[in-house]
Amino acid sequence: MLPAGSADGDLSQVPEARGLVERATAELGGLDLLVHAAGAGFEPKPVKEVTEEDWDAAFGVTAKASFFLAQAAAPHLRESRGLIVFIEDVAGYQPWPSFAAHSAAKAAQAMLTRVLARALAPDVRVCGVVPGPVAVEPGQEERRAAETLLGRVGRAEDVADAVVYLAGARYATGTSLVVDGGRLLQSGSGRKP
Repeated sequence: MLPAGSADGDLSQVPEARGLVERATAELGGLDLLVHAAGAGFEPKPVKEVTEEDWDAAFGVTAKASFFLAQAAAPHLRESRGLIVFIEDVAGYQPWPSFAAHSAAKAAQAMLTRVLARALAPDVRVCGVVPGPVAVEPGQEERRAAETLLGRVGRAEDVADAVVYLAGARYATGTSLVVDGGRLLQSGSGRKP
């Protein structure tokens, strides 16, 4: 495993995304799993105030990087019959006006899960994990927990468990595993039906 973060390069820049894949492959001696969890633009802002920079940041790190990381990793993953997992977001499945750029970028990423699954099959599987409220700001836990059917926020381990499951689920591709405590089933008010 080779964790990478923003210090390892700007994934919205294609040469840096490709370079990260090449460095990882060289260091690990191959590649059998790529997990793309980077995102940007998760800041509340009214639609009328969203700038081109906001839009480009959200799409660059989320959708553009997903595509070009997958493109660079595909030859290595074909050799290992590996897996790509995109960490999507419930925001890609619900219209959140205060997070327009983020929601749109995550929706694009969700579509890339399906597009790339078709394009890279049968040698490479592509799946998504759709977390709900997991990394919440201090003081927001109770409010965010009320948005879920389970009445709690998720943990990083919940998302990691989903990735591990997909790594072993060799007949799964082109699908996204929702790990949101029932968030997508809630109404916009956060109250149970």
